[in-house]
Amino acid sequence: MAVAMRSPIWVSLSRCSAAAPNASLAVASAVKITRSVFFSAGTRLGTPSQLLQLRCGCSVEVGRFYSNSSRGNGGLAATASVKADVAEEKIGSGCRVRFAPSPTGNLHVGGARTALFNYLFAKSTGGKFILRVEDTDLERSTRQSEEAMIRDLQWLGLEWDEGPDIGGEYGPYRQSERNEIYQQYVEKLLKSGNVYRCFCSDEELEAMRAECKAKNLPPKYMGKWGTASDAEVEAELAKGTPFTYRFRVPQEGSVTINDLIRGEVSWNQDTLGDFVVLRSNGQPVYNFCVAVDDATMKITHVIRAEEHLPNTLRQALIYKALGFKMPQFGHVSLILAPDRSKLSKRHGATSIGQFKELGYLPAAMINYLVLLGWNDGSEEEIFTVQQLIEKFSIDRITKSAAIFDLVKLGWMNGQHLRSLPVEEISKMFGEQWLRAGLVSRSEGPFIDEGAVLLKNGTDIVSDSEESLKQLLAYPLHSTLESHQAKEFVDDNLKEVADAVLAAYDSGNLQTAIDGGHDTWKKWVNGVGKALKRKGKRLFMPVRIVLTGRMQGPDIGSTLALLKEGQTSGVVTPEAGLVPLEERKEILRSVDWSAVSQQLSKASEGSAVLAH
Repeated sequence: MAVAMRSPIWVSLSRCSAAAPNASLAVASAVKITRSVFFSAGTRLGTPSQLLQLRCGCSVEVGRFYSNSSRGNGGLAATASVKADVAEEKIGSGCRVRFAPSPTGNLHVGGARTALFNYLFAKSTGGKFILRVEDTDLERSTRQSEEAMIRDLQWLGLEWDEGPDIGGEYGPYRQSERNEIYQQYVEKLLKSGNVYRCFCSDEELEAMRAECKAKNLPPKYMGKWGTASDAEVEAELAKGTPFTYRFRVPQEGSVTINDLIRGEVSWNQDTLGDFVVLRSNGQPVYNFCVAVDDATMKITHVIRAEEHLPNTLRQALIYKALGFKMPQFGHVSLILAPDRSKLSKRHGATSIGQFKELGYLPAAMINYLVLLGWNDGSEEEIFTVQQLIEKFSIDRITKSAAIFDLVKLGWMNGQHLRSLPVEEISKMFGEQWLRAGLVSRSEGPFIDEGAVLLKNGTDIVSDSEESLKQLLAYPLHSTLESHQAKEFVDDNLKEVADAVLAAYDSGNLQTAIDGGHDTWKKWVNGVGKALKRKGKRLFMPVRIVLTGRMQGPDIGSTLALLKEGQTSGVVTPEAGLVPLEERKEILRSVDWSAVSQQLSKASEGSAVLAH
């Protein structure tokens, strides 16, 4: 229906939203601008080119606007009088999408991404997100797997509006509980002639497969039961011969869908033989269940992995035969490993449960998964869930395969981790250290101070275990043996070590540690003044002799944490804390002449090899 809207439409690119003052849009779910957009004064701004998702579920195509002026929140706005196509649907009616996992294993990252795309699409359009369990594989499906998947989805924060655990208007939401529904539709197809009974034995079916293989053809049913007489069928029924129900595929014509992600996709019907919809044991087949479930649950959009694309032909035929309206399909590309092979266990963690156990954050998993095949058109990479809901549009999903990069996921997790309040980080680190047996309790000054020191260098919560152990250790000898230390050993590292030992013995070092940041800084500067050192020549040697490392958090704070850990008794032997007194003795025992000679020999050997 074409209407001329005389009221101005405000289009704000910064918020991707629109409002139509005084315009009657109460029945509009889609508004498409069909000509250029103008200022109310008549100045041309641009041409239709960019699709904007609106909060009310509308979409508007607009041009890229350029202007020196802005309106509200710094957002560029334009007043336009346009001709629009209006779809007569009530605002808020929204879409109905579903995530339909098979409970035969863990929730894979690919399945989680599919669930996420459906969730965001529903939330961004005011629709409904449905969880349906496809447990037709009775041998492999388990309730334990279903419960684990539900826990993982809940951990991600993907809350559904209808599902097996909360019910809903279109249940049951487990396929194993919907057999009566499937039987009704099989009977309907049988009466209409779209389905027939097939009495072929396993041997006959195997012979057909062998014949197709010999002719280099895909497997196709070529049996007689599609054209059998009523008398032949009744005879087999009287004998009690087992039978399946087969769908009668029209051998002329084609099926075409306009895939939301891949564009137009077509199949010739003659490439498909008559297929089974109900097995001889009374169990319905996957494609039949999916078509009936999506139709009876009033699913409007099916967003799923591209591996399901071949199933669409069978499902479309079932929709048509039953007189159902076909949903819109969108098939998402696969997630591949860095070597571009299918992502599997050999590439490391691949299930949501594994990432949860490793200490990844649900917000980071959501953020990373959505970028595996979607972007908002900007250079931004860090998003909250609410931002994703506001920005998500299905037309930004790409057709190309996504590569799963653990390094990138780790970096992104670190960004989300460090954005949390330090109290939350301290709680997570403390619980992780307690589980690892590094501390005897998960709260207290040691935990809080340790979290502050380690949070900037930690991307994953589980990594904080090793970070804490490294912080508490004193690997002085191995550091002095490294070629990186030669520069400082050659620059008379021994004199800094002697100054530190003197401060140990006099008590000045402990006073500096206890005095806090300013007192510590004053002591270090005093050492530098006495030894005529500053900058890297001062701070790096001090770090080496006190922490045994060449990198790490603030030295004074690290030494204060050591004292807190030692005096509080919260640190267990498994953490490997080396106290200050023991560090002093280790430092005192260093044979600097031997260290220098060893580094020189190693350097000469490296030079010979390089030559």
